[in-house]
Amino acid sequence: MSWTDEKVAKLKELWGKGNTASQIAEIIGGISRNAVIGKAHRLNLSAKIKTRTASPSQNYNNLSNDINVKTKRGRRSKFKSLIIEKDFEPENPKQLEELDESSCKWPIGHPDEKSFYFCGRSSLKDFSYCKLHLLYAYQPKGKKEDAAEKEEDQEFIVKKIESA
Repeated sequence: MSWTDEKVAKLKELWGKGNTASQIAEIIGGISRNAVIGKAHRLNLSAKIKTRTASPSQNYNNLSNDINVKTKRGRRSKFKSLIIEKDFEPENPKQLEELDESSCKWPIGHPDEKSFYFCGRSSLKDFSYCKLHLLYAYQPKGKKEDAAEKEEDQEFIVKKIESA
């Protein structure tokens, strides 16, 4: 395929109107999208500045930040709601054979030890663990959180565990 003067003129015209390389290739015929991109590059045609979305990027950034804040607050509040409850039921030590679907399957100790057992408290719906062990098993996302806030949360969790 060779680029004739007519095809180059048509390419420049369509490129200037903002058509995509695929559209230009289809209109001119007999050339590929990549051939159009390559020729436009060799002709030093300006890069396309049109974007696919009609909204400015600032609105998109603000929207994504709002969504992230809402998501973080939502996850954090779910975990804090578990922590706030003061009345954890007492441990109900069970061996592997005694576990059922409603038992907390959090292992206590080392499996090689004779004193090894599973928590045995009643587990939450759709989880394998009780409220207390969910706090350990499912840590909230957000590694960029303030260190002070994390320490505060950890101290709070430790106090709740000690009181349980």
